[in-house]
Amino acid sequence: MSGAIGGARCPDMKRNRNLVFNILISSCLLFATTGAQAVEPLALQQIMKDLGKNMQVITDGISREDWELVEKTAPLIADHPQPPFSEKMRIVGFMGANMGKFKAHDGETHEHAQAAGNAAKAKDGQGVILAFQKLQTSCYSCHSEFRKPFVEHFYGKKDASR
Repeated sequence: MSGAIGGARCPDMKRNRNLVFNILISSCLLFATTGAQAVEPLALQQIMKDLGKNMQVITDGISREDWELVEKTAPLIADHPQPPFSEKMRIVGFMGANMGKFKAHDGETHEHAQAAGNAAKAKDGQGVILAFQKLQTSCYSCHSEFRKPFVEHFYGKKDASR
C-alpha cells in the first residue's frame, strides 16, 4: 500500500521538481542572455568606429586640400552601414520616445556628409569646411545626448568616454 501512495504522489513531486528546475534554468538563461547583451559589442559599435576613422580621413584630406579623398570618403559616412534588424529593434526599445531625435541626428549626419562630398567634388574648400563643421556638430550633439545612457544600458559601463 505504501507503494501505491508513493506512486500516487510521485507524479506530483516530479511535476513540482520539474517546475522548479524549469524556473531555475529559465532564470539562468535570462541572466546569461542579459549578461551577454551587456558584454557583447553591438554591430553599431563597429559602425561608429568606422565612422570615426572616416571622419579622420576627411580631416586629413581637408588639411592637405585633397578634395578627391574627401569626395571619396564622404559617402562612407553619409551612407554608413546599418545595424542588423534585431539590433535595431533593441535600440528602438531602449530609445523609446527619443528615437525620433536619434534618427534626426543620423539624418543630419547623412545630409552634412553628402554636402561635404559635393563641395569636395566642386573643389570648394570653404564649402567642405563648413559642411564638415556641421557634420562634426551633428555627431557631437548626438553623442553628448545619447552616448552615456546608451553605453550604460548596452554595456553596463558608467564611463562612456569611448
